Amino acid sequence: MKKLLFLGIFLFGFQSFGQLSKDKQTILDILDRQTRAWNEGNLENFMKGYWESDSLMYIGKSGVKYGYHTTLANYKKNYPNLATMGKLKFDIIKVDFPAKDVCFLVGKWHLTRPEKGDIEGHYTLLWKKINGKWFIVADHSS
Repeated sequence: MKKLLFLGIFLFGFQSFGQLSKDKQTILDILDRQTRAWNEGNLENFMKGYWESDSLMYIGKSGVKYGYHTTLANYKKNYPNLATMGKLKFDIIKVDFPAKDVCFLVGKWHLTRPEKGDIEGHYTLLWKKINGKWFIVADHSS
C-alpha cells in the first residue's frame, strides 16, 4: 500500500514538473516573439505578450500606469523609430511558478542603439495564465 501511495505521489509530481516545464517554455517562446517583433519595429506585435486589459500594470521610472492601450501609447511615445528602439536582447535571471497559473520572471534587458547609445536595465514580469494562455499582467522595468 505504501509503495502504491509513493508511486501516486511520484507520478503526480512528475506530471506537475512536466507541466511547469511546458509553461516555462511557452513563456520563453513569447519573450522570443516579443524580441523579434521589437527588433522589426513592430510594437503592436511586441504587445501581444501583454494582457489586453485596462488592469494591465506597467511600472517604470515615471510610476505606475494602467492599461494595455496606455502601455502601447507609452512605448510608441518613448520609442518612435527604429534608431530609438535599437536591437533588444533579454537575459533571463529567474523563472518561478509561485502558483499553478502564475509565473514570476526576473531578467535583464539591453538595447543596442548605435545612433543613440546603448541602454539597459532589469525587469520583473508577473505572468498569469488566462483562458489557457499566458500573458504579462504586470511589468516593472528599470
